[in-house]
Amino acid sequence: MNGQIALLLIQDGIVNGAIYALLALAIVLVFAVTRVLFVPQGEYVTFGALSLAALQLGRTPGIVWLLGGAALVVTLVEIVSALRSHRASRIPRILGYYVAIPAAIIGLTLWLAPLKPPLLVQIALSLALVVPLGPMTYRLFFQPLANASVLVLLIVAVAVHFALQGFGLLFFGAEGFRVAPYSEARWELGTITVTGQTLWVLGASVALMALLYLFFERTLLGKALRATAVNRVGARLVGISANAAGTLAFTLAAFIGAVSGVLIIALTTLYYDSGFLIGLKGFVGSVVGAVVSYPLAVVGAVLVGLFESFGSFWQSAYKEAIVFSLLIPVLLWLSLSTHHIEEEDEEQ
Repeated sequence: MNGQIALLLIQDGIVNGAIYALLALAIVLVFAVTRVLFVPQGEYVTFGALSLAALQLGRTPGIVWLLGGAALVVTLVEIVSALRSHRASRIPRILGYYVAIPAAIIGLTLWLAPLKPPLLVQIALSLALVVPLGPMTYRLFFQPLANASVLVLLIVAVAVHFALQGFGLLFFGAEGFRVAPYSEARWELGTITVTGQTLWVLGASVALMALLYLFFERTLLGKALRATAVNRVGARLVGISANAAGTLAFTLAAFIGAVSGVLIIALTTLYYDSGFLIGLKGFVGSVVGAVVSYPLAVVGAVLVGLFESFGSFWQSAYKEAIVFSLLIPVLLWLSLSTHHIEEEDEEQ
C-alpha cells in the first residue's frame, strides 16, 4: 500500500459509494413513507441495467412482457375495486394509467429495439420499462397490507424479491452483461487517472440527489411525502392519501434503482441476481442513517463503498464480510441509544 494505491482505492470507493447512496436514499424513502423495508430495491437496478444491455445488442428486453402482464393484473384489480366501491367513473382513468401508457411504452420498445437507437434513447426506454413496475408492485402487494405490521411487510418484501429475481432469470437468462463506457475520456490528476465514466457516475448521482432535495423541499408532492413519513395519521387527517404517497414513493424508488442500474452496468458485469447484493449494500448505508436520515444514509453508503474498496485490496475473499460487519457496531449503537416505541403506540 502506498499513496497512489490509496488514492485509487478512495476514488473507486467513492464511485461505488455514490451508487449505494442512491439506493440507500430509495430504501429510506420507501420505509419512511410505507414502513416497507424494500428488499427488492436491487431488482430495479438489474432490470434497468440488463434492459439497457439488451437494447444495445438490438434485442427487445424481456421486461416488456413483465410490464405488460403486471399492467393487465393491476388493471383488473383496479376495475374490480372501482366497481365494488360504486366508482365506475374511475375506469377510464384506470385504463389510461394501466393500459394506454404501458401499451405505448411496450409498442415503442418493440419498434425501436431492433433499430439500435442512440444511447440516450436506449436509456430513456430502459427507464420507461422499469419505473412503472414500482407503483404496480406497491398496488399489488403492499397497498392491500398497508395496515399490517412491519414484520408482515418485510416477509412480503422478501417474497416479492424472490419473485422478481425469478422473472429476471426468465427474461434475461443467466448470462452476465456489461456495456461499453459512456465516455472514453481520461485525465491525469497527479498520480491518478480520472475517467469520463467516473465523472458520469458521480455527476449523475449528485444531480439526482440534488433533484430529490429540491423535490422534497420545493414541491407540494414532496412535502406531502415528508408529511406522510413524519406522521401517517396526521397526514391522512389533513387530506393526504396514504395510498397516493405509497405509490409515489415506490415510483421514485423504481426510478432511482433504474438510474443506478444504467450507471453501474458500464462499470461491472451484472447478472440477473446481482441486484440483491448491490441493494443490500445500499441497505447497510441506510442503516447508518437509522433508516430515517437521508444525509446520514448518503454518508453511510459512501463509507460502505470505501470499506468495500479497501477490503477488496487487503482481503478480496472477505470484502463482503468486511462491508456487512459495519452493521454490528451501528446496530449496537442504535440499540443502546434509541428510545424504542411499540408500533401500536406510534400509530396513536
